[in-house]
Amino acid sequence: MKSDVEKLRILNKLVEHYGYQNWWENENRIEDWVAMILIQRTTERNSHLALDNLEGYFTAEQLLEMDLEKLRELIRPAGFNKQKSVYIKELMDWYKGHGYSLDKFKDIPTEDIRTELLSIKGAGPETADAMLLYIFERNVFIADTYAIRLFNRLGFGEYKTYAELRADFNHLTEDVSNKLAREWHAAIDVHGKAYGRSRGILMKVGSMVRYFSSLSNKFDLLVGHRSHSAT
Repeated sequence: MKSDVEKLRILNKLVEHYGYQNWWENENRIEDWVAMILIQRTTERNSHLALDNLEGYFTAEQLLEMDLEKLRELIRPAGFNKQKSVYIKELMDWYKGHGYSLDKFKDIPTEDIRTELLSIKGAGPETADAMLLYIFERNVFIADTYAIRLFNRLGFGEYKTYAELRADFNHLTEDVSNKLAREWHAAIDVHGKAYGRSRGILMKVGSMVRYFSSLSNKFDLLVGHRSHSAT
C-alpha cells in the first residue's frame, strides 16, 4: 500500500497541474446546494439550463412554497425531474428544521451532519460528502468514480467501492485547508474527464503518472502543501 506522503504528493501535483477550479463558490449557497442535486445523472449543460429556469427562486422558503408541479417543470432540462423535485423539497424541509441557517450546524460534528444528510431521499454518500465539503465547509474526501479509477491505475490499491477509497483517503483532509480539500476533488474530476473516457486514453494516463513522478523529484511535498494551505 502506498504511503500518505505519496497520496498527498499526487493530490497536490494534480492541483498544481490543473490549477484552482473554484467550484460551487456562489454567494447564494442555496443555488449551489440545488445544483448538486440537478447535476446528478445529467450533463453540466442540462444542469445549467435547469438552474437558469430557477433564477429568482433560490431561497429555501421559495423552493418549499413552490408548487411541486411547477418545480418539476422548471428543472425538466436536468432530467429525472420527478425524483429531483422531491429531493429538493425534502432537502429544503430538512434545512428548515435547522432554522434556515448554516450557522446552526457549526457545533454539530461532521459525521452527525453526514448521517442526517444520508437520511434524506436522494442523498447518497457522494452527494452527502459534496454537500459537506462545499456547503458546510467540512473537510472530507470525495471518493467518486474518477478518484477510484485514478488511484487504482496508479497502483494505490484495488478499490471497488466508494467506502473503501474514502476510508483510505479521508484522513488526509484533516490537516489541510477546506479550499485545498475542495480543489483535490475538482482536480481529480477534471483529470478524469480529460483522461479517463476510453481505453485509448490509457497511454495518456500513463504519461501523467510519469509526469507526477518527475515532478516529485523536483519539488518538496511540504513546500507545495504549505503554499496551497496558505491561500
